[in-house]
Amino acid sequence: MSEKQSLMQRDNIIRAAVMGANDGILSVSGIILGVAGATSHTGTILLAGFAGTLAGTVSMAMGEYVSVSSQHDAEEKVRREQTKALADDYNKEFDFVQKKYEAHGISLELAQQATREMMNMDPLVTTVRERHGFSLDHELSAKDAALASLISFPIGSVLPMLAISLSSLRVRELVTFFAVIVALAITGYTAAYLNGADKRHSAIRNVLAGVFTMLVTYAIGSSFR
Repeated sequence: MSEKQSLMQRDNIIRAAVMGANDGILSVSGIILGVAGATSHTGTILLAGFAGTLAGTVSMAMGEYVSVSSQHDAEEKVRREQTKALADDYNKEFDFVQKKYEAHGISLELAQQATREMMNMDPLVTTVRERHGFSLDHELSAKDAALASLISFPIGSVLPMLAISLSSLRVRELVTFFAVIVALAITGYTAAYLNGADKRHSAIRNVLAGVFTMLVTYAIGSSFR
């Protein structure tokens, strides 16, 4: 059980890191291309990118921490309520689980046997799962989620800033645009792979979101030239 729990927690940390890097790429590319649309001064563009990276890193890390902590609080409330429900009326909770199994087409005898075995193993985990749809003690650590975002967001933001600062003035917006597209395709594909979703659809969706963001911000910036 502990090995399975550790694997799930590790996968969740990886997901948080991938999404943090993805947000870093998307957010900062939008900022620097927006500023590049308004000015050709490299220092100004990179300053805006650095400011966006700093703000985004803090925002993402705090957002992850608050979000996961709130989820933990909600799950802890369910744990307390379900512990009390089992202490007050165990048979009622047993019957609920059994009837749920029967509703899924399991015969009465088999539903009774399955419920008895599951409740004997861990009545709290069983009833929380069947009543509320989640498993206890498989949650992501709020600190780990925040740390993953704290590290991955600035790493993702480095790509667009390197692309625009190392390219020639004439083509740097295009180089940045296509570098970001490739990076977003990779992060979209990776996120889908980790989540078991459609990889192609996720990559395309991520790229389209990035293209839209960059085009809009560049157009807005260009209007200030």
